[in-house]
Amino acid sequence: MPQTAQTLDAAAVRSWCVRALEALGREREEIDAINVYPVADGDTGTNLYLTVESAASAVDAVFDACAPAPVSAGRTGAAAGEGPAVDPVDAIRAMAHGALIGARGNSGTILSQLLRGMASVLADGRDGDHLARALAAAATAARRAVAHPVEGTILSVAHAAADACAGGGSLVTVARGAYEGARTALEATPGQLAVLERAGVVDAGGRGLVAVLGALVEAVSGEAQLRPVRPARPVPAEECAGEDDRRGPAFEVIYLLEAPDEAVERLRTRLDELGDSLVVVGGDGLWNVHVHVDDAGAAVEAGVEAGRPYRIRITHFAGVAPREQAQRAVVAVVPGDGIAGLCEEAGATTVLARPGRPPASGDLVDAIRRAHAREVVLLPNDTDLRHTAGAAAEQVRAEGIRVALIPTRAAVQGIAALAVHEPERRFDEDVVAMTAAAGATRYAELAVAERQSFTSAGVCQAGDVLGLIEGDVAVIGQDPTTTALTVLDRMLSAGGELVTLIVGDDAPESLAAALEQHVRGTHLAVDTAVYHAGPGAPPLLIGVE
Repeated sequence: MPQTAQTLDAAAVRSWCVRALEALGREREEIDAINVYPVADGDTGTNLYLTVESAASAVDAVFDACAPAPVSAGRTGAAAGEGPAVDPVDAIRAMAHGALIGARGNSGTILSQLLRGMASVLADGRDGDHLARALAAAATAARRAVAHPVEGTILSVAHAAADACAGGGSLVTVARGAYEGARTALEATPGQLAVLERAGVVDAGGRGLVAVLGALVEAVSGEAQLRPVRPARPVPAEECAGEDDRRGPAFEVIYLLEAPDEAVERLRTRLDELGDSLVVVGGDGLWNVHVHVDDAGAAVEAGVEAGRPYRIRITHFAGVAPREQAQRAVVAVVPGDGIAGLCEEAGATTVLARPGRPPASGDLVDAIRRAHAREVVLLPNDTDLRHTAGAAAEQVRAEGIRVALIPTRAAVQGIAALAVHEPERRFDEDVVAMTAAAGATRYAELAVAERQSFTSAGVCQAGDVLGLIEGDVAVIGQDPTTTALTVLDRMLSAGGELVTLIVGDDAPESLAAALEQHVRGTHLAVDTAVYHAGPGAPPLLIGVE
């Protein structure tokens, strides 16, 4: 007789992941073949498999961390390396976290939120009644994560699964009830969504969820779920898509995002304006963002505005024509004539920022128009100019110019972005590469205090030399060179491969040479590049990549 579980312990969680991965591996090609909504790109099965694979790997890592230590001679029992038992809550949370960071595609992202919703309830109890409540919480959380929920999808199947076991019971009873409810709802999906009915298939994401719930039944009951779902057949895109279905965004954009809750709410609104199929899942500062858009660069830019996007993936949907690639330009705000010349040599249109006279949005609009390009990358190179640059970008977008604002905070970040700019590649790829280069550049600045002030490094007096790192005063000194050396060493203590020095006319003549010599003598693997900013620029700007 197979052993049935009374509670969802760590071993059952691991078994669930393994069995779900095996089930999706068997059914992956068939699920891909019936993938007709929201885009007939034939990858739902693959995306679900990769999502569960990430979840399973995270659970394995928890077990590996509790693995027995090597056995020594003469040791027995716990001392012989039995190792601590795996906490079920740790396994459940690992499963949800692994799915979040590895989520792929629309359905994979929703599945990760389903698992996260379950984890929040199962942390308090893992019997049948808690499992029933967990499935209900999961269905609700997933629906909230989708900007515009559609019936006949994985969301409908998830809600039906939760409704079917709402009465609770034993762990196995609840799992079986959810599985049967999901199967019934899956068969009903063609009647809820016209594109499925035309193609004669069930929803691909829903079918994947049925496979995952079937694996849960196997994990807690030990019995295989052998009842087949409706057989799949390959569906040509032209067979399943109506006239309206063929006209959709050209790109799928997915990224992980570190951001606070309030910033994510603004991000949802912005991305909803840009495209469709918007799903934002996660919480506690870490999110997985999925959206279909025509302007992939704008979707990434919105993520940068909200926090720190990474693991950015942009996929062009086959058969959907992207926007025409046209002449491209970079518009950069620079602190001096010397940097202006450097950027112009690299092909950028520049706007000078004079001391006490930052450019207005109209100046940036004029520069964008002057660039005579239908695609523009805008580099404000100053934290205080982000809103000004954003207003300028919105204005010219209304004129039909495609603009991506990379919120660079210093000229050294703009130079790093410009260094990787390649006009020949797709606009979205170029924006992603430039954003990554800017984000990987730490920056610092020397300034002279105009009056006595309280700073994060203590009280400064008028005339003191201030070393600012990432905008905050980190060093207060009397001598520019000594202060700069202290700042540079602090920045390089976190590592780096290239130091960029932008020297203004007000800096001592020997400053750049002293810093170069110091880097060569104390940081042998670090290269140095020196540029002269000319009049009006700060005495020194430092960038570390």
